[in-house]
Amino acid sequence: MGCFCYFKEKYKERSKDATATSQASSSSSKKESSRLDSAITGQTSKSLCSTASPRSLPSLYEERGQNLRVFELRELKNATNDFSRLMKIGEGGFGGVYKGFIKPADGVGERITVAVKMLNQHGLQGHKQWLAEVQFLGVVDHPNLVKLIGYCSVDGERGPQRLLVYEFMPNKSLDFHLFHSALPPLAWNVRLRIAFGAAEGLSYLHEGLELQVIYRDFKASNVLLDGDFNPKLSDFGLAREGPSGEDTHVTTAVMGTHGYAAPEYIETGHLTVKSDVWSFGVVLYEMITGRKSMDQNRPKNERKLIEWVKQFPSGSRKFSTIIDPRLGGEYSLSAARIIAKLADNCLSKHAKDRPQMKEVVGVLKQTMESKEADIQVDQFEEDALANLESETKEDQGKDLISARRRRLHLAKLSESVNVIRRKKN
Repeated sequence: MGCFCYFKEKYKERSKDATATSQASSSSSKKESSRLDSAITGQTSKSLCSTASPRSLPSLYEERGQNLRVFELRELKNATNDFSRLMKIGEGGFGGVYKGFIKPADGVGERITVAVKMLNQHGLQGHKQWLAEVQFLGVVDHPNLVKLIGYCSVDGERGPQRLLVYEFMPNKSLDFHLFHSALPPLAWNVRLRIAFGAAEGLSYLHEGLELQVIYRDFKASNVLLDGDFNPKLSDFGLAREGPSGEDTHVTTAVMGTHGYAAPEYIETGHLTVKSDVWSFGVVLYEMITGRKSMDQNRPKNERKLIEWVKQFPSGSRKFSTIIDPRLGGEYSLSAARIIAKLADNCLSKHAKDRPQMKEVVGVLKQTMESKEADIQVDQFEEDALANLESETKEDQGKDLISARRRRLHLAKLSESVNVIRRKKN
């Protein structure tokens, strides 16, 4: 890939006469930063930055990425108490994440709490992901995307040091709260708000920039939560620029997390924004059920979440079986049915049949706004369905009468739901 090859050649040139020690001077840090900017804004491959795009990623980075702070390694060592184990708050494929405290850019005021991610020194792939994060997060700006404050890039006798500095997210990630039984369960309205915010973040990536961005790694662990449980998408190491011109997809090596990747992407390597939509559908069902997309600790027929929920369609009486029992009944059943139907649409086998993320945002917004009316509808639906089920048992052998009564009940149900919603409007 052009920009990575460019950076690699620069790195080889520096390595030939490397006499650097682990202590980087201020002047060498500035040179390193300059070289890094050359790598980021230099030539890039067609898969990342097509010349047919209205704007290329490097040109956008050159315009907007200058707001990122360039840190010296010693600053981040001081910020994290020399990357102490006590400051470690996470570990991922990229490397360890540490809590730290830095001075404001102007040096005035109290220290700022940050998260510092350190690259594992295991070859070029990790560096590619680090570079992708700098590129994309240096360009994007949205309340539902994590903010990159700056980076550090130093080459010394211990090898390349690559670090990223983010805003700190005190409530960790969505998966931490969904799947840890020791924690209080996320309330239903909080889950809806998180789903809505995450959808807005994806919609911005797909349609809110001068170029299209495919996130490629949407999952519950990458949805971080701030102090008020507002969601922010993180970890852009696998993000790719979308197709341009007459291209319909980007062809790439299959990467991501098992259980979240779209089937056509796994089979062909063809990547589109509809791949993100599929992943969003998986996470919606995780939020409804409180279950992981893949869980080997469950019975065999329940290990794959998307296969298991197919037994309980959103319109069926059995649907409530799949709703997270930790909610204790404190949720809107009609809203849950709508969200499940939305998830089913996101999980359509054919990518073209999946909705756009802006449409997903619209459905979630409408569902949140109609929450009060849905509580009344829920009670009516449950009573009507219970009566209908009871009648069916009593009228066995009287098929004609029973069928007629079912039709009347359904008509009454539909009429009452419409009346309730008209009153609300």
